[in-house]
Amino acid sequence: MRTWALLAEKGGVGKSLLAVHLAVCAARRGKTVVLLDLDPQKNADGWAALRKSKDVTVVTARAQELPGLLERARQQGADLVILDTPGRADISTAHVLDVVDVVLVPVRPFAFDVHASEKIAAEINAKIASEKRRGRVIHAAFVLNSVPPRGTRQQEARAVLTPLLPVAPVEVHYYMALCDALNDGSSVEEFDPKGNAAHEIRALYRWLAKM
Repeated sequence: MRTWALLAEKGGVGKSLLAVHLAVCAARRGKTVVLLDLDPQKNADGWAALRKSKDVTVVTARAQELPGLLERARQQGADLVILDTPGRADISTAHVLDVVDVVLVPVRPFAFDVHASEKIAAEINAKIASEKRRGRVIHAAFVLNSVPPRGTRQQEARAVLTPLLPVAPVEVHYYMALCDALNDGSSVEEFDPKGNAAHEIRALYRWLAKM
């Protein structure tokens, strides 16, 4: 069983949005997926209430409950657990980093978002180093999200972020389909399967799966 987490220092960067689309992407490829909604806003849980398909199990939880919930997911045969975390880094971040295999940090390519990522990157790097000494490997990367269709903001953001953590080669651009799909509990692959947004989510999933 693999465990992925969406973490960020600030809210509004698209953690819940990416979490649900990646969860469905995995389920559509035959994976048994559990999405743990640790965010008090419960966006993923609200999406699940609208969803007709039960291919993704969504559970609201507190970060302190993670060890028990992960063990239960493992016993029930889950292939992938995705953690949707609160809108800003807090005490729950330490609990998440204790159990996760892959950390994905969504960042919009704008100055406030990029600079806010320095603190979370430092915390992740410190945890990676301490766990490596114990023989445990954590993979972590930024992913540029809500990238404008024009301009060079993403290149500028990459230049600042790369010294902090690796940056995913896949970028997720600003497409309304990513948001519109959530209105009835769908994923972008179901809402607009041939669109660019669905293509980028699939590409991001494939890249994460290889990690």
